[in-house]
Amino acid sequence: MTIRPRRGCAVALSLAAAVVASACSYGPTREAPVAIPPGIPPAAGAPVPAVDINAPGRTSDQLRPWAQGINEQMNIPVAALAAYGNAAETMRQTRPECNLAWTTLAGIGHVETRHGRYRGASLNDDGYALPPIIGIQLDGSPGFANIPDTDGGELDGDQEFDRAVGPMQFIPESWRKYGVDANGDGRADPNQIDDAAVAAARLLCENGGDLSVAENWQRAVLAYNASREYVMDVRDSAAAYSVGTTAP
Repeated sequence: MTIRPRRGCAVALSLAAAVVASACSYGPTREAPVAIPPGIPPAAGAPVPAVDINAPGRTSDQLRPWAQGINEQMNIPVAALAAYGNAAETMRQTRPECNLAWTTLAGIGHVETRHGRYRGASLNDDGYALPPIIGIQLDGSPGFANIPDTDGGELDGDQEFDRAVGPMQFIPESWRKYGVDANGDGRADPNQIDDAAVAAARLLCENGGDLSVAENWQRAVLAYNASREYVMDVRDSAAAYSVGTTAP
């Protein structure tokens, strides 16, 4: 599938606009920034407490105290961080051979939509990105795939071409394969961060296998977006989170 080889890409496709980056300078009285570790795969970061993934309701709520203790220095919304931890813990219990760390999911969430904050959106108390984050029409324009509508506009509101949807930017075709109800409300919704994070985890584990192996980790992220630049953007973001600092 042809995709746009830039950051901010969807599951197999990307949002159109670039995110403006800001530069920081550090004077002699300011603490030096934390160095981002090299290497692939990025480290696992702060350990995730055990979660009862079979409990009724929204299991990511079990991780809110954990997320509230570390989210500010990384500039990740509590709901997003708890969702990434919940997804990683779900994989640990159901597919332990995958060795997926929450930092990888957070790296993807940062590159895709800044954890549900693209263009002024934010995650509400129920974990929904509002207003909904919908990517551009995938009509074969330069740098983008040509994907005629596959869902009758049910997820993306477009009955002509598909678009990427939600904080983890799934296209309808990928959502049908990997989407899951992770917040216990009875439906799988790519706009809801818990559902989207577990779906992203399933995609990575299915395509990568053991993600503690460098080449497997790269293959998994390439399955999310077939761009080497995207892989390095996710790596850098995940590595930053592994040491508890903000992503570049």
